[in-house]
Formats: sequence, C-alpha cells, structure tokens
Amino acid sequence: MRLRFMLRPGWLALTALVLIFAAVCFTLLAPWQFRRHDERSTTNDAIGTSANASPVALDTALPAGQEPGAGTEWRTVRVTGRYLAEDEVVARLRTVLGQAAFEVLTPFRLADGSVVLVDRGYVRPVQGDQALAVPDFAAPPAGTVTLTARLRADERDPRDRPPERRDGRLQVYAVGAGVVTHATGLDLRRGYLQLDDDNPGVLTALPLPELDSGPFLSYALQWIAFGSMALLALLYFTWREIKPGGVLAAPKAERPRRVSVARQIAEEEAREQQSAAAAQ
Repeated sequence: MRLRFMLRPGWLALTALVLIFAAVCFTLLAPWQFRRHDERSTTNDAIGTSANASPVALDTALPAGQEPGAGTEWRTVRVTGRYLAEDEVVARLRTVLGQAAFEVLTPFRLADGSVVLVDRGYVRPVQGDQALAVPDFAAPPAGTVTLTARLRADERDPRDRPPERRDGRLQVYAVGAGVVTHATGLDLRRGYLQLDDDNPGVLTALPLPELDSGPFLSYALQWIAFGSMALLALLYFTWREIKPGGVLAAPKAERPRRVSVARQIAEEEAREQQSAAAAQ
C-alpha cells in the first residue's frame, strides 16, 4: 500500500512533532496573547474612563473589604485624612520610564479611622557606599489634607521576600497593602492609591501606562498562522508522497540513489575520458 510510508519511525516522529507544535500554538501561545490583549484593552478603557470622570468618595468606588478589580482599578477617588509618616516604607527594585527607581509608600489615615496606602510617587536612586541608595526626599505634610488619586490593585512579591531596613528606611519588594501591613503592622484597606500631580505630599508622580493595545493581538494571529502552516505543510507532503513518484512511497529499488560528491566527480571524469577515447 502507498500509505505504508506513514508507519515509518521518521514519518511518525515528524507527524507527532507537527501536531504537538500546532496544539501548543492553538491552545497555549495564541490564547496567552489574546488574554494579554484583553487585559491591556481593559486597562486602557479604565484609564480613559477615569480621565473623564469626576472623583468620587473612596467608599463609593470601593466599599471597605473589597479589592480593586477590572471595574474599579484606575478610578479616581478623593480622600481626606492625614499621612502616617512614621510608618512610611520604600519599594525597591522598581523601574520607571526604563530607569531604576524607588517608590515611596505612606499609610494615610482617613476621617473614619481606617488606613489606606498611598503611593506618593518615585525618586531616583543615588550612589551609596556599596550600591544604589535611597536619596533624601520631602516628608509628607502634617495635618489634615485632601488627596485625589487613582485606585490600584495590590501587587504581591512572587518570592515573598520579607521587608528589610536599608539606608535607614524600611524597604519592601512590592507595592501593596498586604506587603506594607506585614512590614508595619498596620491594618490597611485592600488596594492602594496612586497620586497624580498637584497633590499634597506627591513626589514625582508615576506616569500612566501608554494607551495602546500593543502587539499582543498580532502575536496571537501569528501563532495561529504558524500552527496552521505546520498542519498544511504536513498535509501537502503527505499528499506528495501518496501520489505516484513519491520518494518515500516508492520501493527502495526505485528510489533515487544518493551519490556522494566524490563519487559524482569520479563518474564525471570517467565520462570525459570515455568521450576523449571515442573522439580518437
């Protein structure tokens, strides 16, 4: 049978490799890029909506006990209270606009007695004795102030590193209420507030993410194309072998004989010698 070549180990291995590659493209790589595209689009929509919306009270946007999610993150809220400068911490190993930075996190006690974490912005590191160190920066204002900020979801350190005291300051490895609660012992509300410019206590405000969808959708379509091309190539070469004249389908005696380069040169010289002898 002409289909017997499909049972050869090499052909079975090639078929398995193509099928696995296509399955990975269709079930893992393409969906992963689609999810990233959806996340970016959701973030862009939330930022765009918040830019045109009036600030609301924190409890209106996010009732106590809830955590910012897809529908609430990036909303602009207004809170009144005072900074707890004695419990301020610094988030280390951050990157802002492609450069190293420290983010300054200060708990903020609201009028109702609850405490929320405020990201006052970032500062650039300075050269210390052995490594990059936290520079001096302005302390938050004392007394009661009103802030306008954006709701953000808590980050979590995947390595769960404990807080450290460096350069005379308590430092953490993620920005989030849970991390700062562990570092200071304060009972913080979930999520945190990211300050914009022109707020009391703001340092250098963190920039908003770029409002573009990125390349994720095109990457997803490329993975689908790669998987489809692999399957089509397998079908094409299978069809070629099934047709009369297929290399693998032909009996061994009928297959083109592989000849080394040295053998080809020797045969060519022999033919030239025979032609010369016939001419004489």
